[in-house]
Amino acid sequence: MKIKAIFNRDGGTFRTTDMEAYGRWVEEVFRAAGHEIEVAAVEAGDMRDMLERTCRRGDLDAIVAGGGDGTISAAAAVAWKNRMPLGVIPAGTMNLFARSLKLPLDIWKAPEVLAHGRIIDGDIGSADGRAFVHQFSMGLHARLVRYRQSYRFASRLGKIGASTRAAVGVIFNPPDFEIEFDADGHKERRHVSVISVSNNHFGHATLMYADDVTSGHLGFYTAPPLKPAGVAKLAFDILRGKFRASTLITEMSAIAVDLHFPKVDRKINCVIDGELLPMGRDVALRIHPGELKLLVGA
Repeated sequence: MKIKAIFNRDGGTFRTTDMEAYGRWVEEVFRAAGHEIEVAAVEAGDMRDMLERTCRRGDLDAIVAGGGDGTISAAAAVAWKNRMPLGVIPAGTMNLFARSLKLPLDIWKAPEVLAHGRIIDGDIGSADGRAFVHQFSMGLHARLVRYRQSYRFASRLGKIGASTRAAVGVIFNPPDFEIEFDADGHKERRHVSVISVSNNHFGHATLMYADDVTSGHLGFYTAPPLKPAGVAKLAFDILRGKFRASTLITEMSAIAVDLHFPKVDRKINCVIDGELLPMGRDVALRIHPGELKLLVGA
């Protein structure tokens, strides 16, 4: 194949990596496997434009994107729109989509797997047309991200520390709001503290990432209004990989989920693949089975 690899030099592990040496290593690995490859390491602000221009080229068989979950989500959105196969080099903090694809989390090992890999038809989700590879969420998660963004950090450890402080803040100030939803024709109204809609169901013993991204459905999860003790319990369940098994979580499976927020009278936020975004009173969530071409291990 003819491939272009694009790395976010500002993303996670890459910040402390000699990107010239790493680029040479990736070239050696792919060429040894019989591929043609170009490598570019760019600043975060240039990633989207580089991805767009690369995916519009007519001479490439695939792209490889390297960075954190936000970078990978952006790359997947562009690849999906342009029907370009995508490989992933995990260089972030959590690397959730790479975990779903069962890729090595070591940036020096992942290229070997991709160079000898295969292309599969993966699923991708959308929220009002905006792509997501991991999840759309509201409530506790959105509040945690908003709190975390109010703290300054410049490293992976700093981000972890900010997340811990934000989690403590959310425990003592959990959200409580009303939703109306239609999940494949099942209509209901609930008061909740948590909404999460995932690209395929989260695994049964994982840190909230899918075991399989080819099953063709959304996982739809809610939790009722929580007090501080309930938030702490849910956080503990998540950390031990028991989110789906938590007694606080109600789970459904759907192809389409339409959300309505009847009592919204102020700005509200959602999180799409880790990015905090403003949201309106209505959100349409969909799964697009097999529409994301993915380069994975053999």
